[in-house]
Formats: sequence, C-alpha cells, structure tokens
Amino acid sequence: MTGHLLELTDIRVSYGHAEVVQGVSLSMQPGSIVTVIGANGAGKTTLLNAAMGIIPSSGSVLYDGKAVPPSVEARVAAGFCLVPERRELFSTMTVEDNIELGGFLRSRRERTETSEQLYDRFPRLRERRKQLAGTLSGGERQMLALARALMSKPRLLLLDEPSLGLAPRIVADILKIVSELRESGVSILLVEQNARAALEIADYGYLMELGEVKLSGPASELSSNPALMESYLGTAPV
Repeated sequence: MTGHLLELTDIRVSYGHAEVVQGVSLSMQPGSIVTVIGANGAGKTTLLNAAMGIIPSSGSVLYDGKAVPPSVEARVAAGFCLVPERRELFSTMTVEDNIELGGFLRSRRERTETSEQLYDRFPRLRERRKQLAGTLSGGERQMLALARALMSKPRLLLLDEPSLGLAPRIVADILKIVSELRESGVSILLVEQNARAALEIADYGYLMELGEVKLSGPASELSSNPALMESYLGTAPV
C-alpha cells in the first residue's frame, strides 16, 4: 500500500486553559485497523472527535493527502463515519428505522440494497428489525450502531469504545465483526480502553497518556512490550 488514508499532525484541543490533546500525530494506511489505547482521561475520545470535526482543534487533518472539509456533514460525505461511545441510537424508533437513517445521503435503491446486505451481516438485527432500539441488549445496540454507520458506506470508520459495558463474549463478537469490516475494505480508527482486545485485531497502535502519544508501533510489538503489558494489559513481564 502506498500513501496514507488519514494523517493527523500536531492535533491540539483545549477546554478553557487545559490542553487535553497535546500535539498528537498519527497516520493510517487504507484498509487497516489502527487503535488508540489508554486509560480513561487520556484524550482518546477527544482526539477522535477532533478528527471527525465535532470539536475545534488546531493542527492538520489530511484525508487521501488533502485537507479535510471543515464540517461534520462534509466529512461524512467524504467517507468518514463515527460510532460514538454512547451509540446515540433513537431508542423510540425501530431497528429498521435507525438503520434507514444512516443512509440519508443515499438513494432509496442504495438504501434498500445496503440494508439487506447489513441484515445478512447482522442476522440478529434482521430478526429484530421491527423492535424498538431501546429494548435491545447492549450487544445488539452496538451492532445496530455499527449497521447504521455502515449504511453510509464509509471508507473510514471511527469507533469509540465499542466494547464499553459489554460482556467479554459479546466484546469478542463485536471485535470479530470489526475485523471482518477491514476485509471488506473499510479502514478503522479504533479508540479502546480494552488494550488487549484492541491490539489483537489492530495492525498498528498508539498509546496515549494525559493527552500525548507515549508509545506507537505495530500492534504485535505493542502487545509484547513489557511496560505496556504491565501497565495496561494487566500482565507482568516474564
């Protein structure tokens, strides 16, 4: 692969006088999974929101080698899509209607074709397509959030803590789906507190602490780094 799909350079975000993201730079190749790991408060979600254009930031965001458009809507049209930590589903609407809303930029024919493909990928959602989103289990809600995002046919999927609040077995199912999305050509920037799970499926990783990148490298190397293992994976070096 040549060229980067996404390049963040010297990204800085401040809330009042506090700089919560301090000069973070990262890049990712097309068709890859890149994960940003770290403890709560490290600045991971803030970095993701800055990349999406949800919050103001300084620094450079390049997409396919070009400066990204400033608005969230323009970034969605360019191929970005964010699945936020709280999933932000419409609880009083059906599964089917939530998925439909994800394709608002597509023609009706495209929406119909894509939704059928998504029901094949998420058969549990097909079974519950007439059910209200607010009545789904945590794992089903995460699947629905992913399906709604995929309705826009993104090239770059930004995932914020997809394992949050889920049982380990469900986390494994969700991350298996994320890994399969890479095989279909979707590039994924994954923010996760569950470092071990994230590094198992990622190609490359960045460790953030207090708004800064402290370590980066191929995921396989990070997962075997003694300091990282002891601090974030809960395993002391042998």
